[in-house]
Amino acid sequence: MVNQEENINLPVSQEDEIQKLWAIMENVPDPEVPVLSVVDLGVVRNISIQQSSGDEKIVVDVTPTYSGCPAMDMIAMNIRIGLLQNGYPNVVINTVLSPAWTTDWMSENGKQKLKDFGIAPPVGKSFDTASLEDIVVECPLCNSNHTHLVSHFGSTSCKALYQCDDCKEPFDYFKCH
Repeated sequence: MVNQEENINLPVSQEDEIQKLWAIMENVPDPEVPVLSVVDLGVVRNISIQQSSGDEKIVVDVTPTYSGCPAMDMIAMNIRIGLLQNGYPNVVINTVLSPAWTTDWMSENGKQKLKDFGIAPPVGKSFDTASLEDIVVECPLCNSNHTHLVSHFGSTSCKALYQCDDCKEPFDYFKCH
């Protein structure tokens, strides 16, 4: 029988290691909406482990929410810090532009976190052609469907500003991309 101290030194399978890395990513916040992790947002596309010359390198593929997203440098830095704090000093972050990121990649948990934070999550699918004026956006504060578009841009360019006609509160809506 292997005791706990001996078990600590047993090799971990690469699959287990990848799962551990994904768990670390779930704690890396999006700098613009810190209640979301980079996993909730869907910007981390893949994590792999590469071995070369006896060194282990962690490779993280990320897709920006849109070309030129100012948060991507901070996201990359937060990923590096999260991995470094968990004992992974050798990290490569690849930016993958194709396929383009879409709000369809956001987790359902992430969409609920947005709503709980007071931001209306995306409505529909990214391929829907409805304009912001034509969609029904539920107020994240009182759950009313009686809302209207105030501005195509909210606190960041990936959000629009709406107002609830019932509770009268303004709120951001995370636009479908």
